[in-house]
Amino acid sequence: MKNTRFDKSKLPSRHVTEGPSRAAHRSYLYAMGITEEEIHQPFVGVATCWNEAAPCNIALNRQAQSVKMGVKKGGGTPREFTTITVTDGIAMGHEGMRSSLASRDAIADTVELTMRGHCYDALVGLAGCDKSLPGMMMAMVRLNVPSVFIYGGSILPGKYKGRDIVVQDMFEAAGQHAAGLLSDAELAIMEKLACPSAGACGGQYTANTMACVSEAIGLALINSSGAPAPYESRDAFGDASGVAVMNLLERNIRPRDIVTRKSLENAARVVACTGGSTNGGLHLPAIAHEAGIDFDLFDVCDIFHDTPYFVNLRPGGEYIAKDLYEVGGIPVVMKELAKAGLLHLDCITASGRSLGEELDDIRGEPDGRVIHPVATPITKTGGVVGLRGNLAPDGAIVKVAGMSDEDQVFTGPALVFECEEDAFEAVQNRTYAEGCVFVIRNEGPAGGPGMREMLATTAALSGQGMGKKVALITDGRFSGATRGFCVGHVGPEAAHGGPIALIRNGDMITIDAIKGEISVDLSDEELARRKDAWAGPRKTDYASGALWKYAQLVGSARYGAVTHPGAAKETHIYMDQ
Repeated sequence: MKNTRFDKSKLPSRHVTEGPSRAAHRSYLYAMGITEEEIHQPFVGVATCWNEAAPCNIALNRQAQSVKMGVKKGGGTPREFTTITVTDGIAMGHEGMRSSLASRDAIADTVELTMRGHCYDALVGLAGCDKSLPGMMMAMVRLNVPSVFIYGGSILPGKYKGRDIVVQDMFEAAGQHAAGLLSDAELAIMEKLACPSAGACGGQYTANTMACVSEAIGLALINSSGAPAPYESRDAFGDASGVAVMNLLERNIRPRDIVTRKSLENAARVVACTGGSTNGGLHLPAIAHEAGIDFDLFDVCDIFHDTPYFVNLRPGGEYIAKDLYEVGGIPVVMKELAKAGLLHLDCITASGRSLGEELDDIRGEPDGRVIHPVATPITKTGGVVGLRGNLAPDGAIVKVAGMSDEDQVFTGPALVFECEEDAFEAVQNRTYAEGCVFVIRNEGPAGGPGMREMLATTAALSGQGMGKKVALITDGRFSGATRGFCVGHVGPEAAHGGPIALIRNGDMITIDAIKGEISVDLSDEELARRKDAWAGPRKTDYASGALWKYAQLVGSARYGAVTHPGAAKETHIYMDQ
């Protein structure tokens, strides 16, 4: 029986399935067991970042099967495919981290190419680790085909000496071990216990931050991000996402109908109130760029500044994603934001309903431990703060969740390192002084290349008990698991001749997260003299290959470190060709 819900003559898959001239194409489809009826239905790409690199994505292949069942229920023909992912926990602290941010754009590019090459009509994307979430969402907005995002779920916590432990504890344990505060035997026991299941890192690090964003921005079904990866109840969300994408296709509701300036602001609110990863300030502008919306780091940080922080999650707080899910998840968080008038409730979501309509069905209330009432927040301003000043004219970002006001102002002499390895060696050897400001440069998107995260260094400092006694700034990034006074995304980066390239040992640096300022005690004239004498960007060993290509294309972190002109320069939209 012919499916009459969809007019194939207006869908991209007509180029593969319809008319006598496509007989050869259809023969390939019959070879895979696809029936005649299924050939003439809409084709839905079911994209996953499944691989065997780490627990973050290991469950996605099974979860994809439930999505495919939902697509079939909705009258579509699902076609599963995979793309790459680089798992930050594995890549952290060595050269592999250069591949992390570049993988975000490679994911978006490869999903785009697969969809275009095979003329799929809609997309359900599953992702589990840090950069794979924004990469998949970027592809959805770029293609502008009806799309639903679904998170693979978080890992369960380990148990050690009666308390929950997560991978953050292991990075900090390495610092404690190096400082002689933890034995070989204890370290060996902890590493076997910290990660007991499939799923992404459990705190409000980048993966869970962007999972929360997927709901707040409207690309994911409400409450779909919360259940941990091992819970087979996740299958219901997969099935529902498959059905939902077919409803969006029928109604021609597309990602750019969903991702608007208002929904981006909603997403930034959720990052701020949960003490989310500073990487949110990088990925939201990149998603906006795919829609042709001007929404840069400063726009994100303005929202962060006037959003209360009221969700008590690690690394700044006490709890993890599983705990948040058990007290109602992001829907309850968004209900609290709505009570304070901090959400745009008219934004459309993946269900086809408005955010306000979705939240009207949510009955949960704050539990007072994980989710505090918005009226009595942990702090009155967000857990992530934007900074600007003569050291960062294009801005910088710092996570302050869990920090007291007195810890948010720091002045000290610069201790300059040309790369992360040099800084990590100084931490390991204790060749630094209390009160200094670590300056790690040449780690930006172009200069790194790849804008590495500095978790190994910051975790080692925390493990040595120095997290509050030094500060750290970089044109690179920080993991969502970083804690301490650590400023990232300093722009312009060193490779582009930004002021961070001109800092010398002993220069006095002031970071004031309360005022939103970052400065070096140098006159404009002195900075200009140093710029004239600057020898230019550091040469790297990446003179060919993917990272060379990335370095040539990538733009400023302020605008999301994107690699192409974006929707503002489009002359056609894939869905309408």
